[in-house]
Order: sequence, then C-alpha cells, then structure tokens
Amino acid sequence: MILEAKDVVIKYGDLVAVAGVSVALKPGEISSIIGPNGAGKSTLLRALNGYLPIADGTVKLNDQPIDRFSRRTIGRHIAVVAQEAELRFPITVLEFVMGGRYAWATNAAWGWETQRDLQIVEDVLAETELTNLSGRLMNQLSGGERQRAVLARALATEAPILLLDEPTANLDLSHQSSLLAVVRARCDKQKVAALFVTHDINLAAQFADVVLLMRGGRAVESGRPANVLRPDVLEQIFGVRVLVDAHPISGAPRVTPVHTQ
Repeated sequence: MILEAKDVVIKYGDLVAVAGVSVALKPGEISSIIGPNGAGKSTLLRALNGYLPIADGTVKLNDQPIDRFSRRTIGRHIAVVAQEAELRFPITVLEFVMGGRYAWATNAAWGWETQRDLQIVEDVLAETELTNLSGRLMNQLSGGERQRAVLARALATEAPILLLDEPTANLDLSHQSSLLAVVRARCDKQKVAALFVTHDINLAAQFADVVLLMRGGRAVESGRPANVLRPDVLEQIFGVRVLVDAHPISGAPRVTPVHTQ
C-alpha cells in the first residue's frame, strides 16, 4: 500500500463529514468511491491529499503520516484531477500541462523546464490525444478536451498516485470512457494507484478494481464491484430499487434503476 487512510474522521466545526472511514490504494489498482451528494466522498479525497486536516484516524503516504511531508513532496507523489481547472489568465494546453512538472523544478525562475520535462509533456500529450491541440488556449477547448488536459497535467507529474474528483462529470459517454481508459492503462503499465470519485455506478463497475460505497459520511460496503454492487446495498445508499445484472461484454455488474408507478 502506498496511500492509506484508516478510521479517518473529518469535521467542519461540530459537523462530522466523514466518520471512521478506511481506504487503501495499491499499485496497479483503480479504486472508486460511490455515494449520493453529501456522502463525504470529495471531503475524504481532499484529506487523502493532505489538503484537509483530520480530527481522528491516520492518513499515511508510504507508511509515513502525510502531514510530515511538504506540499512539494506530496505533489511529487500524488496528482489530483479536479472537475474544472481554475485559469486566471490565457494559457495554452502545452503551458498548462507543463505546469504538472513544477513540483520537480530545481529553479522556479522563468524557463525552469528542462529537456526531460519537455519530453515527458510531449509523451503525455500524445497519450491523452492532445498533441494537435497543444498550441490552443485552454478556454477554447470543448469540455471533453479540457478535462483531458487536466488529466494530462496530472500525468505529467509522474506521480505514482492519482486522485480524481468527479473526473467525468458533464462529459459524454465517449469522453467518459476514453478518460478512464487512459487511467486504466497507466495503472496496468506503470503500476500507478488511482482513486476516482463518481456518481456513475456503471463507470465504477467497469473500471474500478475496488469500490467503496459511502452514505452520510460513513462506509457502507467496500470490496470488488461484483461483491458489493448488490441491489440491497444500492437501495440502502441511494434509496431506489435497482436491477443488477452482468454486462454482456465485460461481465462487470450493470446497474439499472427500476422505476415503478
């Protein structure tokens, strides 16, 4: 295990947002957190990156408490993919993705990037199919292209851990699958450990090795998709009846809501 949270409690004042949740990320595996709005999914994700303090429990990076590391060191080990990139001024795709190399810069002055940085970024642009868009401004991209650029910036860090917060929100089916397919390939080929938060149960079933289901800040079930994506559990979490069968091609669980009049 390279990133592990154990019995984590997170509070906002007197409000308990996450109550005693544990999760462990392993090289080569994709984990997913599923749950309704307010379940504590994104809050837990931010604590895993050291952005949020925890009230109890532990978060460890390579067996050391994460609060012992500097932000730059954490940035070399953990890359975050958020839903939207906040851009305060016009920037090209190439420049935006190059920002992922900043944690490794030895000289923070202008022109800090090395030839190796440039090669890594070129490779990542090809990996995410953005080479032809490298000179375009980020605010000129479609939603799918923009989100691929956000993923490319994270991949450019070469971090062994990827944390993705609703990475496929507002993307069409094609872009959802292609983005997570890139993450899957990274995990398979380079033994990256990835965790993504999603509302899409079927995407988690298709791409995740381990699924953590949360409700009200608590873990309800955790395990392989085929073991935990059961009608009784999903009805408990989402309050709706579902049909769970096997995807005809992949064999992964396929979840369909059942609406009765």
